[in-house]
Amino acid sequence: MSVVLPVSAFPDSPGGAILRSGGQGVLVNGNSVPASAAIFDNDLIQTEKASPARIEMTGSSATIDSETVLQFQVEELALDHGSLSVYTSVGLRVRVGCVAITPVNPSGETLYEVIDRDGKVTVHASRSDVYIDAKEKQSKDVRSPSRSKRDIVRQGEQKSREEKCAGAVMKAQQIPALGAVLNGPWAVGIGAGTAAVLTCWSLCRDDDPISPWKP
Repeated sequence: MSVVLPVSAFPDSPGGAILRSGGQGVLVNGNSVPASAAIFDNDLIQTEKASPARIEMTGSSATIDSETVLQFQVEELALDHGSLSVYTSVGLRVRVGCVAITPVNPSGETLYEVIDRDGKVTVHASRSDVYIDAKEKQSKDVRSPSRSKRDIVRQGEQKSREEKCAGAVMKAQQIPALGAVLNGPWAVGIGAGTAAVLTCWSLCRDDDPISPWKP
């Protein structure tokens, strides 16, 4: 798990990585992918039963267990549910809703595991120490330690936290390429047509005021 591939093995995009698997049972943005596939910032990764996978990127790697859903991002992995193990020498963190797990030494080698089951986040530090920062649900930035309750998991230790807002970010990602669909020509045309109908309705109707109970 501690083997890191050279930079040339990864996509040219600075936000890219390689996803490796057994060639089946692994989805990216809802689509099946081959045994080796490029992934990019904000891609949604899902592993089905008995189908683990592995993310390889410069300075870090992550082993994703079966039946896990997460979002790949350049500086963190946003875990919706399931479990994964992370090796990093560049401070790669894992976020589970309002809980963020971050290496204490961002430039040192760190190996840690994160499990999210039934609203409970469990962190085990296998090599070096990691922080656990927990925030309130209404907080805007779960990654700012100044406004969070911080705990530390020492090497060889394991600690758990309850996560009351896990998955809040991920649910918006369940529809793959939603932004692209909404920006497509069909969506734009439909939106323009709807706007025209509403405008005509507003201008051509009689002068009766709009009632809150009778539009």
